[in-house]
Amino acid sequence: MKTIRVRAFGPPEVMRLEEVPDPAPGPGQVLVRIRAAGVNPVETYIRSGAYARRPALPYTPGNDAAGIVEAVGDGVREIVAGDRVYTSETVTGAYAELALCDAARVHPLPASVSYAQGAAIGVPYATAWRALFLRARAVPGETVLVHGASGGVGSAAVQIARAEGLRVFGTAGTEEGPALVLREGAHAVFDHRDAGSLEKAVEATGGRGFDVILEMLANVNLARDLKTLAMGGRVVVIGSRGTVEIDPRDTMARDASIVGMSLFNMPDADRAVVHAALVAGLENGTLRPVIGRELPLSAAPESHVAVMSPGARGKIVLLP
Repeated sequence: MKTIRVRAFGPPEVMRLEEVPDPAPGPGQVLVRIRAAGVNPVETYIRSGAYARRPALPYTPGNDAAGIVEAVGDGVREIVAGDRVYTSETVTGAYAELALCDAARVHPLPASVSYAQGAAIGVPYATAWRALFLRARAVPGETVLVHGASGGVGSAAVQIARAEGLRVFGTAGTEEGPALVLREGAHAVFDHRDAGSLEKAVEATGGRGFDVILEMLANVNLARDLKTLAMGGRVVVIGSRGTVEIDPRDTMARDASIVGMSLFNMPDADRAVVHAALVAGLENGTLRPVIGRELPLSAAPESHVAVMSPGARGKIVLLP
């Protein structure tokens, strides 16, 4: 099979297309024929060597994929060859024509959802769901601000929050971004390139502020976020690319909380809850992954540059 291999940590160019023997499923494993693989920012950090978790070299990047079950190992009962599935984690890497997965990390993909959309579910939608309901403890009727709402995690959060009865505001920074965010269900969207965008967003809440903020770039926004929270508000830090200085009094005045999260920390019991909810949302059409770009597998280096560039508009996927 063809696969992307990383033999040394470094820039995007360390990812190269190679041919390796086809894997075979062991006990409790599923072999998936990949039709699309999702590209996530965390994969660029791992590839560069800057992430806390380093895989053994050489390795194939990626955990998010969608495709058709090729074969199953001993002990796998609820998944059979021919099933349409998406993955939330892989054993051998998603940037490939075939991937081995533990059966618990393979989930049904409804017929109404494309393979490209299926590849956009694992990290973005699970991150958004966990951030909103397991970390922020959001409830219907609350007001949420989603930063970077036109990106993969952001658009997922907008759809999920709107479907669950929250009042949803978003920020975006391209000409096309605001229209996308509104189309996916936000009640209002603000251009984060505007220096006064957060103040305008607070005005749109009647001056009350936000119960929940999902923060994708905490090193840039966190200090300002804290000043826009309602009483008891929570900021969930999903992403950050550096350090930031805050005024702790902004948390004291509002009984506010700053909550961090990483999908890698999610317990198995929570993972089962999250993906049961996501599959239901895919089935009833409330969750509709937005695809921004489709690239061939050989363009993995280009995809890593694109996913870290400003102006996200949906998910980037690789097509083997």
